[in-house]
Amino acid sequence: MALAHEAFDLRPHLPADARLYVLNGLPPGAEGPCAEQDIIPVLNDTDQVARWADQAQTLNRTLPCALQIDTGMSRLGLSPEELNAFVAKPPSGLDIRLLMSHLACADEPDNPANGYQLKAMQRAAERFPTVPVSFANSGGIFLGGPFQYNLIRPGIALYGGAPNTSPPNPMKPVVRLDIAVIQTRTVPKDTHIGYGGTFVAEREMRLATLSAGYADGLPRALSNRGAAWFDGVRLPIVGRVSMDSIIVDISALEPDALQAGSFVELIGPHQSIDDLARDAGTISYEILTQLGSRYFRHYIPVSS
Repeated sequence: MALAHEAFDLRPHLPADARLYVLNGLPPGAEGPCAEQDIIPVLNDTDQVARWADQAQTLNRTLPCALQIDTGMSRLGLSPEELNAFVAKPPSGLDIRLLMSHLACADEPDNPANGYQLKAMQRAAERFPTVPVSFANSGGIFLGGPFQYNLIRPGIALYGGAPNTSPPNPMKPVVRLDIAVIQTRTVPKDTHIGYGGTFVAEREMRLATLSAGYADGLPRALSNRGAAWFDGVRLPIVGRVSMDSIIVDISALEPDALQAGSFVELIGPHQSIDDLARDAGTISYEILTQLGSRYFRHYIPVSS
């Protein structure tokens, strides 16, 4: 998980031997609780290393950790100079269970940054020959064997999102989103639609108002772009996305095809999570992480 408090929340519900790694590392003040609950921090800088080593000394025992190396993303991890200092004088009391880094451009298979980062990871791994290595994210998995090492960390691929920019998407979708219709109406030519009247009907149009908006995680950037789908027909979004509603053009449907209580597809067979993200000018991760609590969620068991 990303944050220490997520690990604290999960620990009581998991077997004692479950290994919980905190990717964002060791927050100041969390040393004691992490040690007590056997939570493994990913040490991302020299301060975290020092505080975890001090905690080990205080408890007079060895504490497990992962060590992150910055191989070129400049986000988290020890710099090459800090790694040199670490290797030259290893802190006592640390049991390094995993060496890791993160790829910045794995979704672009031909980006030369991938090769540069791999070489940096290989140099770092040579200095910890007995420690397992984790390097590949979703995109990195598809870069091939040298990137995969001992442990992969799939993210968006687990949810059916495209792991890279090379079509077709090899993953099966696992999320579908259907939105209920609140109301349908017919408006004459020159009608202003939505906040600010940013869309003006060029002809008589039939519209449906949908019961979701940016409060539910549907980006306002979908205003006047993007679409919903019904029965294989694309229904363009017209006007601005509101807090709790979206208006779509249903003129292409039969007059009685939709009514209050009908559902239209936002994510599904006709529009993938990546399609919706593209129309919003963002990425599928952002769409998924913003989907709010007001949706009814139906979980379908995976067949064996």
